[in-house]
This record gives sequence, structure tokens and C-alpha cells, in this order.
Amino acid sequence: MKKKKKTIRDVEVRGKRVLLRVDFNVPVDESGSITDDTRIRAAIPTIRYLRDEGAVVLVASHFGRPKGKPDAAFSLARAAERLSSLIGFRVPILSDCIGDEVKRAVSAMKPGDVALLENVRFHPGEEKNDRSFAKALAENADLFVNDAFGAAHRAHASTAGVAEFLPAVAGFLMEREVETLSELLESPQRPFAAVLGGAKVSDKIAVLQNLVERADVLVLGGGMANTFLRAKGHSMGRSLVEEDRIPVACEVMSRAAARGTEVLLPVDLVVAERIDPNAETRVVDVGSVPEGWAAVDIGPKSAALFARSIASARTVFWNGPMGVFEIDKFAAGTLSIAGSIAESGATSVVGGGDSVAAVEKANVAGKMSHVSTGGGASLEFLEGKELPGVACLMDAR
Repeated sequence: MKKKKKTIRDVEVRGKRVLLRVDFNVPVDESGSITDDTRIRAAIPTIRYLRDEGAVVLVASHFGRPKGKPDAAFSLARAAERLSSLIGFRVPILSDCIGDEVKRAVSAMKPGDVALLENVRFHPGEEKNDRSFAKALAENADLFVNDAFGAAHRAHASTAGVAEFLPAVAGFLMEREVETLSELLESPQRPFAAVLGGAKVSDKIAVLQNLVERADVLVLGGGMANTFLRAKGHSMGRSLVEEDRIPVACEVMSRAAARGTEVLLPVDLVVAERIDPNAETRVVDVGSVPEGWAAVDIGPKSAALFARSIASARTVFWNGPMGVFEIDKFAAGTLSIAGSIAESGATSVVGGGDSVAAVEKANVAGKMSHVSTGGGASLEFLEGKELPGVACLMDAR
């Protein structure tokens, strides 16, 4: 049982300077324009609450990998513009996140003012969780609010280190993420189906090992399923198979059998000669992948099989596509799963990462019970790990 944490409702914020850590590490295109502002939108309820309650709000985030030094390509200026547009008032961006200039700017702010600090990763101390950098961040605030679930699995200065110097509580997004994922682990409505895809077993070993003990059915697709199919003796042609993870696949299937957890694997596959939008494709039964061809998606019989299992579930967790869904020609299986989950009527949790892109592509994000803002964070949470950005928050009584 994970300890419940204090939130912004549990502390007095009026007149306080609040360091609010958010996750504005949003995707951008080649021109630098934001292509998906989900994470910015997700932070707005907490920002509005703090502003309405009369706090001085200092919003902090990282963006990209600027390697510990200022780089205009990784400025949060575009995020400040988008936030201003979405929230309905101007949110200025400060020139840095620490230092005398920031201190002067903060001292001039009044209750209800909101400003965005510049990228915390412009300082090498951020990713090193350097104590002196964390202290410098904390000097401009009276309270730390962590609403950056997507970065909560990182023990960095702005996600965990500052909690040594400031009282620390959760924002509304962090609260919802932790409560939703805790319920999945501790008290899901049953049957509970865990749908896992993506390229590699190695990326999700601990999640598989934890969920095989908690779910009623594991539905496996994508490159990950190839390794399981190979473990069952099927020839997979040139498909991505992690030969060194075959023992892990065998262990998961053995533990599932012992516990009575059903493991559903594809029964047919879409295969292609190469990963290319113009490549020839075929649908073949499992075990009939032609030499030199590779699995790029689940086939229609598999999609129907998986859909029946999802339809009978009362809780569904999904992380990872069923194939190379970035290419439209190879996306049918992933989009089918997205639609099946959306129409299932189950409590549905989408675990961040590529799965979020998939539900957006299928235009069903609004039909999901919860779409997590943190891919890596949600997976580590479901592995049973304690996330540094959550552990540092004050426990609720």
C-alpha cells in the first residue's frame, strides 16, 4: 500500500511563493512549433487554483536535453506562449530559473501572479540532483508543489532535491496520476486486462513480472509478442526478437499458468519485406512468417481475439502499440485496440508514451478514463517502484 501524500488542498498557499514543478517537455516539430500541448493543458487546473488562492506561482520545467547549458533551441518560451493562450492571461518567462535577476523579478510579483522559469536543465546541477542548485531553486519559494508526474521517476533537483529545503505537496495532476495507478495495483475492478505492446520485452520486464501477479489476462502485441511467440517455438523470419529475453518470456508464461492468469498472444500477423510505407504486406498465421519478412502489426484475427477479451474486462491498462503504428499502413492493429478499449465500458488507463499518440491518432482519447502524462513514470510505478518525485512529498495523515 503506497502512502497517501498531502496535496495543495492540505496547505495554506495564500501569500506564499510557490515553486510549481510541471512537465512541459512537449513534442515539437522541425520548426520548433508544439505539436501536442496535452501536458501544458494538464497543469492548468493546479496553476489556476494556486492563482485564485492568492499564491505567487513560479512554474518550473525541463525541456529536451540541452546538456546543462543555455541553448535557445531548448528555451521554454514557446511553452510560455502556449500556456498564456490556453489559460487566458499572459504568463511571462523569466531569463533563468535561479540567480539575482530571477530573485528581483520574484520580489516584484504580487499574489495571483504567475511566471514561468527558464529551462532547469540549462544548469548541470539539475540532472545531477546537486544540493546547491536545489537550494538555489528553493530560495525564491516558500512551498514546493510537484505536478510533474511525467518526470517523477527522475531524482533531479527540481523534482525531488528541492523538497529538502521546502515543504512539498502534490498538485492535482500528480494526485490523480498516483491515485489512478495505485488503484490499478491495489483494487482494480475485475476482470483486469493488461494490454502491453511496444518493441521490446527488455523495456517492460519488471512490469510484466508485477502485472502477471495482479491482472486476470495479459494481452501482448507488438515486437514484445514476437519474443513470446519465439519462446513457444514459432519461426519469426526477420521479425524483431530478443533471443536473450526468451527465458524471461518463458518465466512470465509459467508464472501466469501457475496463477491462472490468461496470456493472449497474436494468432496472425501483418508482415512486410521491409519497414517502409511502400513495402508489400501480407497477413499470415503465426508460425508462417516467410523467411526474410518481419512482423509489423497484429492481424485481423488477433485484433478480434483481443477485442473480445477487452470487451469482457472491467479494468483495462494499456501501454505500447501493437506494431509500427507510426506508418499508417502498419497501424490498423494498434488503432483497433484503441477503439476496443474506448468502447469497452471498462475503467481504462492509458500508460503514457506511444499509447497516448495512438489514442490521439484514433481520436478516442476523450473516451478513456485516464490518459497518463508519464510513460516511463507510469511503467516504473506499475513495476512497484517508489518514484523519487512522489516519495519526497509530505505524507498525509
